[in-house]
Amino acid sequence: MLARTWSVGLAGVTGALVEVEVDIANGLPGTVLVGLPDAVVRQSLDRVRAALGNTGLDFPQRRVTIGLSPASMPKQGSGFDLAIAVAVLAASGTLPEGCADDVVFLGELGLDGGVRAVRGVLPAVLAAARAGRRRVVVPAENADEAALLPGTEVVAVDDLGQVLGHLSGKRRLAAHVRAPGPPVPPGPDLADVVGQATGRRAVEVAAAGGHHLLLSGPPGAGKTMLAERLPGLLPPLDEATATEVTAIASVAGTLPGGAPLVSRPPFEAPHHSATTVSLVGGGSGQIRPGALSRAHAGVLFLDEAPEFPRAVLDTLRQPLERGSVTIHRAHGSATFPCRVQLVLAANPCPCASAAGDTACTCSSLERRRYGSRLSGPLLDRIDLRVELPPVTRAAWLDAVAAPEATAVVAARVAAARAVAAQRLAGTGLRTTGEVPGRLLRERWPVPRAALVLAERALERGALSLRGFDRVLRVAWTLSDLAGRDVPGTDEVTEALGLRLQRVTA
Repeated sequence: MLARTWSVGLAGVTGALVEVEVDIANGLPGTVLVGLPDAVVRQSLDRVRAALGNTGLDFPQRRVTIGLSPASMPKQGSGFDLAIAVAVLAASGTLPEGCADDVVFLGELGLDGGVRAVRGVLPAVLAAARAGRRRVVVPAENADEAALLPGTEVVAVDDLGQVLGHLSGKRRLAAHVRAPGPPVPPGPDLADVVGQATGRRAVEVAAAGGHHLLLSGPPGAGKTMLAERLPGLLPPLDEATATEVTAIASVAGTLPGGAPLVSRPPFEAPHHSATTVSLVGGGSGQIRPGALSRAHAGVLFLDEAPEFPRAVLDTLRQPLERGSVTIHRAHGSATFPCRVQLVLAANPCPCASAAGDTACTCSSLERRRYGSRLSGPLLDRIDLRVELPPVTRAAWLDAVAAPEATAVVAARVAAARAVAAQRLAGTGLRTTGEVPGRLLRERWPVPRAALVLAERALERGALSLRGFDRVLRVAWTLSDLAGRDVPGTDEVTEALGLRLQRVTA
């Protein structure tokens, strides 16, 4: 007899429907699994056999051939267990014919017959829906995640017995309904940052235009505090982006309990001992997203950036430009989105004296070597570079006016982004920081009179051509924040100052 069920195979966050066929024929007892399975999928035969036995069912003692189609696509992970078990039962006559024809099964089987959670359920359900399959059976632990997609009938199961009862019609299970999730706690507030007017301004500009940012200064100047408060200034994620970010978290195994839809921009801050694989993504088996992709549509913060290996940092250059990263392995490749805002924090020297240059014990050679750990091509992609001085006693103890809160600054950021969205309508771009230099110069030219200082910096070699375009981007963001139609001399000068620290006439 021949029976078929459906599951989903993932390559990164992209899923493809997989047809699971089981043929039971006369002959010597044996089981063959074909269709490019990896080691975990091949071991599913033992898990299925034990799960059926401990559920009170027998694995067919005949010639069993299991095919996973398309055969040319590599199959990875334990999520095919449930689909294989149901197909075996349907082929052996234990389940009614056709009961699982339009159902997608996702889940790992325990040896006791329990159905266990797997990663990547949301992108798998999305792939099934695109293929026209709107009925899915998933582990109970993954039910809230699967139900994030509207219009999909989700059946949550705890063990193989419940699956049999549901498909045979003896104990039908109701479709799962998501319970309302707990409220998301507020993030850190910008009002906690005392002083540092330049740093606060740079963070606001970065949020308004989607610009990359470098914060340098002595310990205690507020670099980490400012970076941690940047996500709170960004607007909430739209539905499509939130689904994309949640799918990445699902594949990475970092989705919080209750599987809420990630509606806030994520924040990732890997330690400076991170490897290339942990930062960009990869792995020897199933390809997993790194911190770069987990921060998609949010902020990737690299504290103590010069302490990262230079080769690791330089792997960020191409993904920052493209907004996606493709990981290649011998068995295939996977592409992950990574449209992030990169924030780097650096001390001025290796000794990192909190008292500043007056107490520094580093030689000029040591300081140059320390600064050179951030390569020129990487720094050229950073729109804003701000030096933070130590916080003074007056700013800390004698401040008269309370610093602006996150909500106040976020309102200005939202207004500036709305203006930019109108200007960018029809281009497929979302923020000013994404606009290619050529499009920026041709479609939205800045008056030449306002570019005198920028052109002079370009002639002196203080700016590269890429840096010149990035100054224009920042100038447009400053114009949006100021409510101006076109950047003027003030905006271009401030943009230069936020990149070069000082501007000379």
